[in-house]
Amino acid sequence: MTDLERWRLILGEPASRCTGGLQGDAARQDTALEWLYGRDPELAERGVRKGGSEDSVLQTVDWLDEVHTLFPRETIERLERDAVERYEITDIVTDPEVLQRIEPNPALLRAVLRTKHLMNPAVLAMARKIVEAVVKQLMEKLKTEVRTAFSGTKSRRPSIHKNSRNFDFRSTIRANLQRYQPDERKLAIEHPKFVSRTTRHLEQWQVILLVDQSGSMTSSVIHSAVTAACLWGLPGLRTHLVAFDTNVVDLTSDVTDPVELLMKVQLGGGTDIAKAVAYGANLVDSPRRSIVAIISDFYEGGNEERLVRTVKGLCEQGTHVLCLAALDDEANPDYDRALGQRLANVGAHVGAMTPGQLAEFVAEKLR
Repeated sequence: MTDLERWRLILGEPASRCTGGLQGDAARQDTALEWLYGRDPELAERGVRKGGSEDSVLQTVDWLDEVHTLFPRETIERLERDAVERYEITDIVTDPEVLQRIEPNPALLRAVLRTKHLMNPAVLAMARKIVEAVVKQLMEKLKTEVRTAFSGTKSRRPSIHKNSRNFDFRSTIRANLQRYQPDERKLAIEHPKFVSRTTRHLEQWQVILLVDQSGSMTSSVIHSAVTAACLWGLPGLRTHLVAFDTNVVDLTSDVTDPVELLMKVQLGGGTDIAKAVAYGANLVDSPRRSIVAIISDFYEGGNEERLVRTVKGLCEQGTHVLCLAALDDEANPDYDRALGQRLANVGAHVGAMTPGQLAEFVAEKLR
């Protein structure tokens, strides 16, 4: 593909006067891109003329076949994400013919959770496979992070388990100093040293995850469900998972099956954080060994004063309150900073954590 053809694809049909037309695969790529991005209402506002392809010419299933043939993997994932999230082309996850062709990824999982109420039982069963596949990927990644966080602290005792995490740098240098080669400025290591790890006796702690399930919080709901499943059953830890919008639903009984849990979640509706925090406060058994994590964008639709009072009461009794901002796909925090500041002023920890960082925080408290 020539540079002019690349610029033509980037700039769209109006650039043809300067770059010339497209042929072959480049023309097919342009048709696929126009099918999706030609829907943008800003094009009409700017007076940009659309190309010749219309929805009736290229159906969603045909478009998917085209993009999987014409574009690299990372581009395909971006196109599919824009289709379901930016332009709300719901038949990508509600049409059985389309579902058979599509490769599971996080964007499609979010789309399934948003549109599952539109699906008949047969389509829902196919969509569930997307949920299972993506949850499995997320579980494998997070399990590793959780195992690392909860693996114990280093001991001075030597270890027979020789792996990089247990490598004792200082002892290795001392044990091999006689093999230093000054001419080459190198140290030949013949006997590497490793340390063991000890796990202290853990007192029972509670982790109460309060997750906003309003429409803008889909990614946080997914990661919270997977995080709760990974934390479940760890020694010294009791985990609760509560979802809320204007209502509060305790999902703790489903934590061991995050797929089933996500299929039960009803996204959308308003947000009453104060009601959810009051429910979570009633779950606390031992305040000084409890962590209440509120995962939300903190755009409160309920009683803001009640929310601040309840968080203040939790903090004063010694409970660790985490106000964790929603994260977008690039892990950037998105939340009401004014309310976040008020909650920080009464003792809450306010900010953003990935699921792995939350696991590290919990592990440190247990130690």
